[in-house]
Amino acid sequence: MKDERVAPAWEPISGERQFRLLVQSVVDYAIFMLDPTGVVRSWNAGAARMKGYAADEIIGRHFSSFYTEEDRAAGMPQRALATALSEGKFEAEGWRLRKDGTRFWASVVIDPIRDETGTLRGFAKVTRDITERRKAQQALDEAREALAQAQKMEAVGQLTGGVAHDFNNLLQAISSSLELIEQRLSAGRTDVAPFAATARAAVDRAATLTRRLLAFARRQPLKPERADLNMLVVGLWDLLGRSVGEEIRLERRLAEPLWPVHADVNQIESALLNLVINARDAMPDGGSVTVETANASLRPADLANEPGVEPGDYAVLTVRDSGTGMPPDVLARVFEPFFTTKPIGQGTGLGLSQLYGFARQSGGFVRIDSAVGRGTAVHLHLPRDHAAAAEQAAPTPAPAAAPTPPTGRAGRGTVLVVEDEGLVRMLLVEVLEGDGYTVLEAADGTTALARLSEAAAGREGPRPQVDLLPPVDLLVTDVGLPGLNGRQLAEAAQAHYPDLKVLFLTGYAFQALDDRPGDGEDGLGRNMRMLAKPVAVDAFRAMVRSMLSDG
Repeated sequence: MKDERVAPAWEPISGERQFRLLVQSVVDYAIFMLDPTGVVRSWNAGAARMKGYAADEIIGRHFSSFYTEEDRAAGMPQRALATALSEGKFEAEGWRLRKDGTRFWASVVIDPIRDETGTLRGFAKVTRDITERRKAQQALDEAREALAQAQKMEAVGQLTGGVAHDFNNLLQAISSSLELIEQRLSAGRTDVAPFAATARAAVDRAATLTRRLLAFARRQPLKPERADLNMLVVGLWDLLGRSVGEEIRLERRLAEPLWPVHADVNQIESALLNLVINARDAMPDGGSVTVETANASLRPADLANEPGVEPGDYAVLTVRDSGTGMPPDVLARVFEPFFTTKPIGQGTGLGLSQLYGFARQSGGFVRIDSAVGRGTAVHLHLPRDHAAAAEQAAPTPAPAAAPTPPTGRAGRGTVLVVEDEGLVRMLLVEVLEGDGYTVLEAADGTTALARLSEAAAGREGPRPQVDLLPPVDLLVTDVGLPGLNGRQLAEAAQAHYPDLKVLFLTGYAFQALDDRPGDGEDGLGRNMRMLAKPVAVDAFRAMVRSMLSDG
């Protein structure tokens, strides 16, 4: 028969002694009791081990002894007890002191203790030393920050390297074309049109690249207007069909009714076309691309991963494909500049970063759902336009012949050109003088204000009275001037000359330099217009003519 050993019966222990043994046996937590005023009344082995005091050294002393001098001066011990009484519990983390004066990072819980009648008998205090855990968390946070910084620097490196490469190629094309034009003209040859066309094409490509970079940086000049995404999809449908080819099935699922949005229509169309082309490239063996629209009302919880995006109503444009999909590591990098999954030489890697920048600059955002073998869906969210009705766009004034002036050299108005880049200023002055305008110029805002004052007084500095100049009708200024910038110059000028018209020339969105809302066209102030650099000479001429002929 098998010998079975029976464990001795457990010796009965009173509830009070059992609890005391339990508390005294805990060595990883300091567990002790305070009286209603905060004086220590009990002390366990964990408290002695953590704080360095024997029971007879600390019992009878106030628990504020464990706080740092600065915390005691700030009244933190008293606030801890008050919070425990008012809220039923006090929880916190912070520095605490050992007997030898060294600090440790503590997690503290204080609970009020009441008897059967509800009378306060004191507080139970539990403290844990989490210094090592805090160090580990700090090390992890620092490692994550270093990784994020390294990834950011890698993205910046890719960005600058890619921009330098592309712009050097474009500068080469422009430089070589100008050299050949110069050589042929010097030799008496006039067959320079092909080289002029090449240089112009390179300039156009450089402008496109700059717009993409500005979109990524959320600094592109946008012209938002009320738009219907469904109408934009239908209007582009034939072009989208030609873009995907016969091997890919193109479908659309458009929500009705769909909320209107307020955004740059050209950017929306460009985004849709690029997304469809990306979807096509992700399906080398064919498949399907679906363009969808939908309404979405988003709460703060829905935007937890979209910092800076306001909750509210959005219209959503989605391009969904049945292609190869993306693994998580690729999906995490798709918005980085110059990051692309396409083979070298196919794609700039700016498409999705440009889309991201455009969406954020428009008050929206982009989300991508993708998995290997299950395709990709890109969702462009744009804020709903809550305006009661679409504003009727004012027709662009037709170029009109200049009015017959009462005074002035050509009588078509006086223009002050303010541009710190000498070559650009020279070209602008050349165009305006060639068109018969009286032109003044300045390289900075301070000089420009002086010229405005002189012109308004009817003279330029110490010149004889016979050289009177008419007041300035139009101020043409770069936004990014040194010192007094273009916006500040315009505000100062219009403060003294309210009827002065202002034309901004800038490579940045006007709102990117000043967030104050305007009350005029394009969100600018009264009598203000804007053109984005590089601007075509004919477009510049037309804008000046329009502004000077408009009352």
